[in-house]
Amino acid sequence: MDVKLPRLGESADSGVVVNVFVKEGDTIVRDQAILELENEKAVASIPSSAAGVVAKIYVKPGDKVSVGQRLLALSGGEPAPAVKAAQASRRPTTIEDEDDQSSLRFASARDEEEDEQVSTVARVAAPIASPSLRKLARELGIDLSRVRGSEAGGRIGIGDVRAYIARLQKAAERARTAATAAPAKPVAEQIDFSQWGAVTKKPVTPLRQVIARRLSESWTTIPHVTQFDDADFTQLNALRKKFAAAYEKKGVKLTLTPFVLKALVETLKKHPVLNSSFDEVANEIVIKEYFHIGIAVDTEQGLIVPVIRDVDKKTMLELAKELEQLAQKARDRKVTAEELKGGTFTISNQGAIGGAHFTPIVNKPQVAILGLGRGAMKSVVRDGKVEVRMMTPLGLSYDHRVIDGGEAARFIVDLVKAMENFSEDAVRI
Repeated sequence: MDVKLPRLGESADSGVVVNVFVKEGDTIVRDQAILELENEKAVASIPSSAAGVVAKIYVKPGDKVSVGQRLLALSGGEPAPAVKAAQASRRPTTIEDEDDQSSLRFASARDEEEDEQVSTVARVAAPIASPSLRKLARELGIDLSRVRGSEAGGRIGIGDVRAYIARLQKAAERARTAATAAPAKPVAEQIDFSQWGAVTKKPVTPLRQVIARRLSESWTTIPHVTQFDDADFTQLNALRKKFAAAYEKKGVKLTLTPFVLKALVETLKKHPVLNSSFDEVANEIVIKEYFHIGIAVDTEQGLIVPVIRDVDKKTMLELAKELEQLAQKARDRKVTAEELKGGTFTISNQGAIGGAHFTPIVNKPQVAILGLGRGAMKSVVRDGKVEVRMMTPLGLSYDHRVIDGGEAARFIVDLVKAMENFSEDAVRI
């Protein structure tokens, strides 16, 4: 029996093997982790779909594998649940709809082919639709398995087919527009740099490839503008020092980031367009009523952005604790793919490293990102007097298709006010 790579999630069909946990001759049980796979900024354990003795291992660390590719061969043990279900599905069945009978015969033939390959992948049930609609779909060349039924029990109606055709037409129009408007990507040129001196070559990791692809897409598809300002963190830092010991007693280190999160969400509620996404298909601005904030974490493997959900509903203590946990998981590459999704806004804080203002790239499909530099003691004028205050540089990059300059300026002004007038009651535990 072959154990194959299952589907990894939405739009994820491949990954790179990081570790193999078993060896030939090992006896394994169903759902036992057999290898680690790196995909989309996360490392996940892949379980075995069956039990048995490992007869052969088809992959090794560094191999790129795709959905359906063989990972292991097992001898003995029970067949996978998907195979059992496929075998059971071939029991005699009475179906009144002639088209449904044809679909069943096709599915059974496919199951037989899967059994010959000892596959562990389950088959997909035929879509539910009337005979006349099936006939129309065949004439139009439409695969009904790709159409989402809106009627009772998931049944597909004529309106669902029309909506599907409309989506195809929009996608085709976008493709034509992109083909005519976007210049062709120049062919990459490989240069032999060793002709001028000694070099060291380092392979680009899958994570770095993902980072490069996503940042390139964000930079080339989003018209970026960056709004700069400076925030007085003197009071915030004083509050942090005042309550640091109390938080340490709870086993949590209090940093300035929870303060920034709270001030940010308060400001996003006043300027909801910065907590949105641009739906290019529907040509709509989708404003989210939840606040899931991505935190850029600098790791040895590259930049990872785990998401803290429902920031507006959590206390400072809860935020500080979750920040610690997520940052550590990101550095250990234990953050899950789900913990990287669903962000509505991102913070990139370089204060612990150094540097001043910088221009962060918007994390698509979000429309804005806040970059914080390192705070420094500077002389500023307050109430006509020169005072030494801790000033922190801010850089707000935003999608100019969605956010105008005036809105961005008002947002950052309100954000600075929220940071400089932070309530002590919010910190107290």
